Amino acid sequence: MVYKKFIVKGKKMKNNIKNKLPWRRLDNSAKIFPMSTGKKYSTVFRLSVVLKEEVQPDILQKAVQEALEKYQSFKVRLKAGFFWYYLEQNNKKPLVEEEKDYPCKYINPRINKGYLFKVTYFKNKINIDIFHSLTDGNGGSIFFREIIYTYLEMCHSEELKSNNRQPRKIEEYNTEDSYIKNYDKKLKSKPSGKRAYELKGKKIKLGAVSAIHQLIDSEQLKMECKKYDVTVTQYLTAVLLHSIYIENYIKNKGKKPIKICIPVSLQKYFPSKTISNFFSYITLSAEVNDEKIDTFEKMVEFVKERFKNLLTEEEITKTMSANVKLGNNPLVKIIPLFLKNIIVRLSYLEIRKYSTITYSNIGRIGILGEYKKYIDYFLVLIAPDPVEIIKCSSCTFENKVVFTFTSVLNDSKIEKAFYMFLKNKGISVGLETNGVLEGDFI
Repeated sequence: MVYKKFIVKGKKMKNNIKNKLPWRRLDNSAKIFPMSTGKKYSTVFRLSVVLKEEVQPDILQKAVQEALEKYQSFKVRLKAGFFWYYLEQNNKKPLVEEEKDYPCKYINPRINKGYLFKVTYFKNKINIDIFHSLTDGNGGSIFFREIIYTYLEMCHSEELKSNNRQPRKIEEYNTEDSYIKNYDKKLKSKPSGKRAYELKGKKIKLGAVSAIHQLIDSEQLKMECKKYDVTVTQYLTAVLLHSIYIENYIKNKGKKPIKICIPVSLQKYFPSKTISNFFSYITLSAEVNDEKIDTFEKMVEFVKERFKNLLTEEEITKTMSANVKLGNNPLVKIIPLFLKNIIVRLSYLEIRKYSTITYSNIGRIGILGEYKKYIDYFLVLIAPDPVEIIKCSSCTFENKVVFTFTSVLNDSKIEKAFYMFLKNKGISVGLETNGVLEGDFI
């Protein structure tokens, strides 16, 4: 009986393609997230803007609604079919609330009007938490910037009324599955290799998440990067590796490789204007014991070399293609959704054991000139999980690089080692935290 119902729904869905009615399939990456997500593994990321003035909630509500009308791909809710989840139009009014919870928490659609994103505010900060099935950091930043622009225009209509800003036209982006368009069936990826070293220590109780933001002077950081002939991402990756090594790995007599997962935007490698997910990753596997990678100088050279070898179109395509082929496997396709959910949840924690930590740098966030004076800086945060108990992220605005640790580990020794390393290099670093581990940090 259930199967017959789905077939009827399937016919309707096929007709929707011809009539262009508002529903769409999940992209190749997005398919996995609803099956693996839950309160312990939310697959939510957050973008925040810190303004130079206090947020006006009523105006923010109007700004979110107006931005949502321009970016209809976010005006959706998640639905379950017989074989896969899919997205359909959501016409409810989105919630905008004062921030009361920890960042990157599971978004429960039942209490969020069905939406896969949630906008909150606190004093002079605006946040958007986004479920990864909806989009990635690139798509999220496009929508978030539209909210910010619209909000500031409503708050400062006199100052900003003469601007000629136009949101991206609907034809300038799409929701295509760029994975399917660009993957190569012939390429084979390498096996994952050894399991990764897992960070050790007691976890924070009661579902709390620590957020520690390190505000780094961009120009001073670039000068230090030039000494090693590396990019900002490579340098900060090496500092992270060094901090883990001295504060967690040695003290716990680690033996397995420290593996750092680095998400990579595929729009840098393939022609795509999708606002859906389109990212892959590289994994730096540091055999710190076997290869004697035990000083910062060795670590930064290791990172530089691995980036050079892994960030090629061929290597990136191999990883992407392996994931697409799995989703397109005929046997996987015909497994009913309720069985897919069970299989994925049982296997996902095992898959995560091949990475010690994730570090995502979304790069410079560009804002039009006349709007910059109202903005102090941006933040990006990604949710830790039961295996990767710390995750890291960074973004740049004007002369500030903000490096963020989100953690469920009940100490901040790695964060402090990272901070002190930069300070000892003569780099100016400010600190902000959500107070969960603040007393343990200083």
